[in-house]
Amino acid sequence: MRAYNHVSVRGVAPVKYAMTRWFPIETARLRLREFRPEDELDIHEYASDPEVVRLLIWGPNTRELTRAFLARTLEEQKEWPRNSVGLAIELKDEGRAIGSIGLRVKDERNRAADIGYVLARRYWGCGYMPEAAHAIVDAAFRRAGLHRVWATCDPRNRASYRVMEKIGMRREAHFRKNAFEKNEWRDSYLYAVLAEEWPAGAAAAEPQVAR
Repeated sequence: MRAYNHVSVRGVAPVKYAMTRWFPIETARLRLREFRPEDELDIHEYASDPEVVRLLIWGPNTRELTRAFLARTLEEQKEWPRNSVGLAIELKDEGRAIGSIGLRVKDERNRAADIGYVLARRYWGCGYMPEAAHAIVDAAFRRAGLHRVWATCDPRNRASYRVMEKIGMRREAHFRKNAFEKNEWRDSYLYAVLAEEWPAGAAAAEPQVAR
């Protein structure tokens, strides 16, 4: 993210952005942190799994692609502030990365960003992704001063849009065959939530920024 001064948005009073680092973040079971060189095998577990990435726009990865992704990410992490932040989702009980989640500022003037996430298959159904998604959206509003956060997914990816619904996002659109991915035209759901709406409907425990 870029360091902001004062931004005037139509109908909204100027806001001064407090661009301290808003991560790592700890929740009851998770730690959202930057990637480390030793995460390579954990990343490759989910990035190479055809079932995990079937409805995503990337993957499945070869080992070389995973290694290149990690090298690029480690280099990008040296820069701050930056507009795109990708974090490993570490399961505290196991001390390993079980997935990743990211926040990307797409519209600086209107203080809007999107989120994306992925989770290793053996950790599906445990509530880890709503916990992580709630934490990063909470940081986007409470610490990064954003106004709107959105996310998209393939309508066939029920688990993904259920995460969005569980943390209080609403479905704003269903785009028909708007993306050509993996040799087919795909529909997309668009979900979003505003800062002023955020306390309502957010069921996960409030995360803490790790020191």
